[in-house]
Amino acid sequence: MKPITTRNTLKMENKKEMRQWLDDFGLNHPLVIGGPCSAETEEQVLKIAHELKDTDVTVYRAGIWKPRTRPGMFEGVGAIGLGWLKKVKEETGLLTATEVANKDHVKLALENDIDILWIGARSTVSPFIMQEIADALEGTDKIVLVKNPVNPDLALWLGGVERLYSSNIKKLGLIHRGFSTYEKTKYRNIPEWQIAIEVKNRFPDLPMICDPSHISGRRDLIFDVSQAALDLNFDGLMIESHWDPDNAWSDAAQQVTPTRLVEIMKDLKVRKETTNEENYQNELNNLRAQIDVMDQTLLDTLGKRMQVSGQIGKLKKENNVAVLQNKRWNEILGRMILEGQERKLSEEFILRVFKAIHQESINQQEKILNS
Repeated sequence: MKPITTRNTLKMENKKEMRQWLDDFGLNHPLVIGGPCSAETEEQVLKIAHELKDTDVTVYRAGIWKPRTRPGMFEGVGAIGLGWLKKVKEETGLLTATEVANKDHVKLALENDIDILWIGARSTVSPFIMQEIADALEGTDKIVLVKNPVNPDLALWLGGVERLYSSNIKKLGLIHRGFSTYEKTKYRNIPEWQIAIEVKNRFPDLPMICDPSHISGRRDLIFDVSQAALDLNFDGLMIESHWDPDNAWSDAAQQVTPTRLVEIMKDLKVRKETTNEENYQNELNNLRAQIDVMDQTLLDTLGKRMQVSGQIGKLKKENNVAVLQNKRWNEILGRMILEGQERKLSEEFILRVFKAIHQESINQQEKILNS
């Protein structure tokens, strides 16, 4: 195993080269990676590929090995599917991509000239697996994309990229596919956009692809999630497409037909990163100044709220009362959700904000009770 000598490996190098592979495509639109969740049959793989040929799709994806949460589900056709992907490239000219989860997958994918290898969320979560894959790929000129780990852990995501970079792999990119949560939301995996934004802020030259299929878990949400990603200046999209989505052998609910994928690509709006137009800049600066003032007011208000929480903590300590009062908390949460809706704030947002505030309030009171 090659040692990682610093947590800031990427910061110490010229990262421009990592973006070069994307610039070399010379696209006038975001990169689009499309294809079925799983390669099922040779006919299925080739039919979908030919329907996506001559569209905005540049890379054809198909899962060959499918790590499933529970045994007994379809886990991929295995190495035979790599031959089908070779035929896709020969017949359509599309680049090909598949997921690799260990050194054996890497060896077979390279032998079959797969153009892009991605590392899935279940692999990114394990430094052992990431190091095994990095060692197997050492020095490759293939493009390697790293999905975020299942759980919202920024260090694991960046650590996976650093291990690959330390193995002299320079054509790198990230795939944002959302994060698992015990909370029930409309998404299969909650986007947690702020984590992806943090990565982009740290490494602005590292291409970031969004996987709206896995974030959504439902085909009717794919367009909105895709648009949100483009509004955040993501470099591309990975969207699962199947000729008969309802009867797909894996992840049926989140796949769209090739026809629908083309419609999505046509309807999406690509925003300019910025503009130097004077009126725009003046108005933007004015609005940002207002935001700055409001943010400061929010911090002041939160600080005052925690001071009151501290006073409550002292009162509870004096009277030997438990910190958590579930009835009171549920009443607050229900009221805030209703009042938030009146202000056009989503229930999801209100839950996140007030759960965070409540947790900090508990922390403040526990410090007092245990002091």
